[in-house]
Amino acid sequence: MALLPEFLRTPTFFIDGAWRTGTGDGEGTIVNPATGEVLARYRSPSVDDIDAALEAAGRGFSLWRRVPAIERGAVLRRAATLMRERLDEYARVLTLEEGKPLAEARGEWQVTADMFEWFAEEARRAYGRLVPARAEHLQQQVVREPIGPVAAFAAWNFPARNPGYKIAAALAAGCSCVVKPAEETPLTCLLLAQALADAGLPAGVLNVLYGDPTELSSRLIASPVIRKISFTGSTRVGQLLAVQAAQLAKPATLELGGQAPVLVFDDADIDHAVGQLLPSKYRNAGQTCISPTRFFVQEGSYARFVEAFARASRALRVGDGMGDAVQMGPLFHERRLPEMQRFVEDAIARGARVACGGEQRAAAGYFWEPTVVSDLEDDALLMQAEPFGPIAAIAPFATLDEGLERANALPYGLGAYAFTTSLRTAQRVAGGLEAGMIGINTAKLSHAETPFGGVKQSGHGSEGGTEGLDAYLVTKSISLAS
Repeated sequence: MALLPEFLRTPTFFIDGAWRTGTGDGEGTIVNPATGEVLARYRSPSVDDIDAALEAAGRGFSLWRRVPAIERGAVLRRAATLMRERLDEYARVLTLEEGKPLAEARGEWQVTADMFEWFAEEARRAYGRLVPARAEHLQQQVVREPIGPVAAFAAWNFPARNPGYKIAAALAAGCSCVVKPAEETPLTCLLLAQALADAGLPAGVLNVLYGDPTELSSRLIASPVIRKISFTGSTRVGQLLAVQAAQLAKPATLELGGQAPVLVFDDADIDHAVGQLLPSKYRNAGQTCISPTRFFVQEGSYARFVEAFARASRALRVGDGMGDAVQMGPLFHERRLPEMQRFVEDAIARGARVACGGEQRAAAGYFWEPTVVSDLEDDALLMQAEPFGPIAAIAPFATLDEGLERANALPYGLGAYAFTTSLRTAQRVAGGLEAGMIGINTAKLSHAETPFGGVKQSGHGSEGGTEGLDAYLVTKSISLAS
């Protein structure tokens, strides 16, 4: 436990500008996935704790919505500066509770700070407009206003980025928040709250609770205080929360699961494709919603691509994320190990070939080898369900139309990738892939200034970009007669 900063060794909630110990009956633990060591224990929130956060968010919204956008932005910028100043400490905490290598943890905090800076500026651009009136003494205007207190639910795989994107956009718009980070990785979100409090965020504007997800989500969504929800996580859970919100006519931004396809054409630069796709595939041990998973490689380049990708996968350095030069850390939870085994066994049973990996690594911690499975049929489990782990599934295809049809066959559409040196092919693929984000000759899809979101069962709404601010604003039409 000494590995953590002192104020995180007995984790508390952040309610109405103060650190508050839970008063519920349950207890939660936070575990280092690289070692299985318990990092910290906490008391769950009681109904009184949840209601206190809701009451604080209601008061916080009444205050914060009246703060000019330029001043709200100044708070967000100061918070971003503090994140960068505290980068090493904050990255260590993220790695300890989530498992990813320190280099990735630092990068995640940098991206989160970038997002706060982006929305600090974007807050000043929540423009309305004047509409030419139909009468001489009539003025018609359209204004954009904050929607109200937000309940934000964040997944464990990016414990800074996931809540940070929601918090930054909501605060920039003038909303208050009750944030529920994943109960397994709440410490990083508490650091976000610390940075914002130290940056001068008024009490009540941001509140952080974690614990039993069903109890918390049900009470938060049902509360009349909450006007909107934002969720990052699995499609199944997102659908359940969307139903709860819809029953009360509350809008929801949903960033859900993916099963990202990759199309590699015969004219592609194979070395460049592998160089782009490998780090994206194994980032956070494959536990990212836009991780390239279903690799469709045109027949003329298939054997070469499989060999190159397997060779590079075998060379990755796997270990505790706190170690030097580690390139891939553990899976997040021990329950993920039998899931990886299930995917590989199903593929083998269907005649696929394991080109590398395919087994658990190390006795301690939740490590799985970087794995490449080739010669897959489309009905294999790996081609149908998101493995959310370090397994790449590779299959050949013949024509562009066939590749697009197979890439679009699933009900998911978050990220998708293609590699080609043909402009004509690139244009057809960009128009033909059914996904909210597409990378052509690049695997980098997420930037502060661009929208992040999917289509079909990968959710709706976006985080990041102008669209990210839009999600927390409502439109008001005003007709004023003089």
